[in-house]
Amino acid sequence: MASMRLPRLPLFEALVAHEPGGTAVVHGADGRAFSYGRLVRDVARRRGELVDGLGGGKGLRGERIAFLAENGFEFVVTLLAVLASHAIAVPMAPSFPATELRYIVNQSQAMMLLSSDKWRSHAESVLSEGLEHSPISAHIEKPAEESSSSADIELVDVSEEEAQGAMMLYTSGTTNRPKGVLLPHYTLTAQCKSLLQAWSYSPSDHLLHVLPLHHIHGTVNALLAPLMAGSTIEFQFPFNATTVWERFAAPFLSDGTNGGPPKPPITFFTVVPTIYNRLLSAFPSLPEPVQAAARTALLPSNLRLNISGSAALPTPTKQAWTALSAGNVLLERYGMTEVGMALSCGLDVADRVDGSVGWPLPGVEARLVESVEPPADGAAPAASAKEELRVIEAGDELDADGRERQGEIQLRGPTVFREYWRNPEATAKEFVDGGDGGAKWFRTGDVAVRRAVEGAGEGASGAWARGPLWFILGRRSADIIKTGGEKVSALEVEREMLALPQVAECAVVAVPSPSWGQKVAAVVVLTEEGRTAGKGGRAWSPLDMRRALKERLVNYKIPQDMKIVESIPRNAMGKINKKTLVKAIFPEAFQE
Repeated sequence: MASMRLPRLPLFEALVAHEPGGTAVVHGADGRAFSYGRLVRDVARRRGELVDGLGGGKGLRGERIAFLAENGFEFVVTLLAVLASHAIAVPMAPSFPATELRYIVNQSQAMMLLSSDKWRSHAESVLSEGLEHSPISAHIEKPAEESSSSADIELVDVSEEEAQGAMMLYTSGTTNRPKGVLLPHYTLTAQCKSLLQAWSYSPSDHLLHVLPLHHIHGTVNALLAPLMAGSTIEFQFPFNATTVWERFAAPFLSDGTNGGPPKPPITFFTVVPTIYNRLLSAFPSLPEPVQAAARTALLPSNLRLNISGSAALPTPTKQAWTALSAGNVLLERYGMTEVGMALSCGLDVADRVDGSVGWPLPGVEARLVESVEPPADGAAPAASAKEELRVIEAGDELDADGRERQGEIQLRGPTVFREYWRNPEATAKEFVDGGDGGAKWFRTGDVAVRRAVEGAGEGASGAWARGPLWFILGRRSADIIKTGGEKVSALEVEREMLALPQVAECAVVAVPSPSWGQKVAAVVVLTEEGRTAGKGGRAWSPLDMRRALKERLVNYKIPQDMKIVESIPRNAMGKINKKTLVKAIFPEAFQE
């Protein structure tokens, strides 16, 4: 039998310490439940198979192991077994075409490609051509039912070198080819502990997981952190709005439609804004008993925490969810693949301020840095000139004219990634010396302001949630529009547009302009009302939009151009590639 050993690392120490009979994972489709004792034994067994079998007993330290598996117990076991092998886990999205997966296998130089039954043929197509090396192809076997006891698991001390490996996630590639972000064990541990402190995961939490598992949101926030806390994770993927509502409602249905054993209430839900929008849209079509039960399920006394992240949350979505749930306010946070979660609003409702992402999380050091503007005459600075950066110190958030100072978010601390895999140039480019003898700061590329809000930031959510809140203005390269000498936040304009009943979706973009440098433009999906809101029952026009926004925005922030489309392309996390979008929708502005 393969050795039943696990590394003495915080994640595995926590797993072994949990009540063995406690439920770790539930498959939503068929209700199968897997205990923590079963999880620990299966992880230890799978680790032995990887190291002693596929690894030939030579050890897997630092080797990349890519895998394709559906969301569920087998994914969890495979991920944890790779982590326990001192290898680097590379979870991949089964929904990606073979060409994109082949790029990840090549770029990561994966030693193995593991696949479950469902994705075996997809893995074979990845390996069929175009690879720069020959990974071992192996099947993820389903373990036999055995004892749920974890009493005979041996925890083994690990060296510092062995703790360097853990997980590698690939960026979404919205600006260039995806980069492999290396997250060692100590980074994952720091990210999880930060969230455990801020969001108070516990063994009594039952988390409904509807996210993909090749992103930081799905793997750290909704998987590793709750596993460290001893919570239950119920997988329901791919996302289906009606099915999710039925699951929320199930514990509170009293008309006999539920059937089967009673299901516990969902206490923890973390998704992207697009999912909240789809849930809100689907709600009116539910049967009345399901609607009533779902409303009960969303009460703050049942759903203790609902989180929105990975993209900006429209104010109307937040308001509609609060109204439907009788006061359950969505908690917004900010993070990215390279740093996990960096900023978050607090558990206290007063600390969930509209449009804000809160404060730096425990263990995260954050600062705002503004760059010096080019000369007033528009001349480019000398090629040899270094960019001058100024830190916006606490209490100095306004300039001499009383305007908010905008700065790039820079982060450092144990939650920040180690490096971009096989890309030292990109790694060096994104880190800057702080000048204080401490670690370098990671440049996120996101711009924000800090703003004091009455009643918030008084420590009700913890000592970390004090002082002025942080408000994201957008990506420095895509969401900060410089028009006629003014800086416009695309996210601010989007929030105001989405508050209009005529607008279902929108993306505010910068279009080149010979007169203004850049002009504000919008790509819009209209609601049913918007399709008939114009004069004479015609569709809403750019002129109608500008009139509607006059009371909400100063004139230079109002989009000058608007294009109406049927849909706006988004990736799996609800994000829009604005650089691609603007060139596709406004091609005439880019013609020389």
